[in-house]
Amino acid sequence: MGAEQAQERISAALDAIDAAHDVLRETSSDVVGNDFRVDVAERLETQDRTNRGLMYRFFAEIADPPDGSECVPAVREMLRARLRVPPREIIRRFKLAARIRPRRSLTGPPVQPELPELAAAVEAGAVGEDHIRAVCQAVDVLPACVSPTDVAEAERTLVQHATKLDAGVVTKLGQRIADYLNPDGLFNDNDRARRRGLRLGPQGPDGMSRLHGLLDPEARTYFEAIEAAVRPGRHQPDSGQPEARDERTPAQRCHDALKLGLEAAIASGKLGVHRGHPVTVIATTTLAELNQAAHAVVDPSIPMPAPANTGGGSRLPMSDLIRMAAKAIHYLAVFDDHTERPLYLGRQKRIATADQRLICYARDRGCTRPNCLEPGYRCEVHHSPDWAAGGRTDANKLFFACGYDHGAASRGEWHTEVTDSGRLGWADGNGPPEINRAHHPDELLRGDPDPPEDDHH
Repeated sequence: MGAEQAQERISAALDAIDAAHDVLRETSSDVVGNDFRVDVAERLETQDRTNRGLMYRFFAEIADPPDGSECVPAVREMLRARLRVPPREIIRRFKLAARIRPRRSLTGPPVQPELPELAAAVEAGAVGEDHIRAVCQAVDVLPACVSPTDVAEAERTLVQHATKLDAGVVTKLGQRIADYLNPDGLFNDNDRARRRGLRLGPQGPDGMSRLHGLLDPEARTYFEAIEAAVRPGRHQPDSGQPEARDERTPAQRCHDALKLGLEAAIASGKLGVHRGHPVTVIATTTLAELNQAAHAVVDPSIPMPAPANTGGGSRLPMSDLIRMAAKAIHYLAVFDDHTERPLYLGRQKRIATADQRLICYARDRGCTRPNCLEPGYRCEVHHSPDWAAGGRTDANKLFFACGYDHGAASRGEWHTEVTDSGRLGWADGNGPPEINRAHHPDELLRGDPDPPEDDHH
């Protein structure tokens, strides 16, 4: 079958699915009864899983085209823009697709998937995302001492049950299989290195963030030492009196131990340099908000202003910012309330590149490519015009771009130019330059046609 014929056949099938969806949406289900609704729910779930299997098939082919061509970065960028899903989800799908789809060999026939039983179940629409996650987690936790034959048998057993049971039960089965195959809990250094990891969840409405993961033995010993120092009555964050009654729970003291260790590491100045300046906390706020917060600390009747923004993209309550600033030196960019012009840039030493990055932190907050969510800590400085085209290393010509987008702009896949408002606009050749408001949600809420004008950068 030729390429054109295959494209027509796939497009026709998708058109038929779209038409069927129209019929389902337009047909009332008020009188069909719950027994029929349960049948429909089961079929819709199966179809959703089948669609997911097809999605992984196309992700695998995009990453490793069967025709031998290369997946250029522009194709992945197009995929990210068209699907409107976070970059991490795109990466997750590519990684999973690589495990459950046949792999091309340099010579000879395709190699079967890493997880063939799971691959067949996904393609058949027999398992959902939660099942996939449970099976992968159960297989990945097995140490290197388990033979490939036992790993394959474990996968087969898990998938067999996943087609009949919910993912929670499959998780428990995976734990039991791990106990059976590795009863002594034997793991070597490579096993531990493979499993180590911490995941910092997104901030909730109250500013709190969930942290979970696994510490390797060395990291645990460091943490145990710090935790022991934060014993009852010691290092109380909310009291300046050592003899004050300590009402913290063990879990709260454990949290304060982690915070104490991180604070000490930052204050030591021994973490090196990150993109031109010492590793430290970077926060931005306005002069009016800083002044209001200072008064609110003294007078509780005065409301605390909105949180400051950090270089990592998080929200830092002003009360915390003031407390942190009193204990250590941090980079703090303070803005005039109306023009959003930097009035003061605190710094530990006079390094031009560090000062310029601070302005990028304050003005851009993160990558300037439209809809990119990478925070400033993970960004490089992009010249506009590009350095190779004679661009100047001036503060009003430097903007944040994550490594991926910076590379795409350098390759000419994006064109950037400074807009009249002083912000960086990006264009891919299909329209006028657009700015990124993902790091400036207040502009979206106000419905600003353009960001506030700023003639000083």
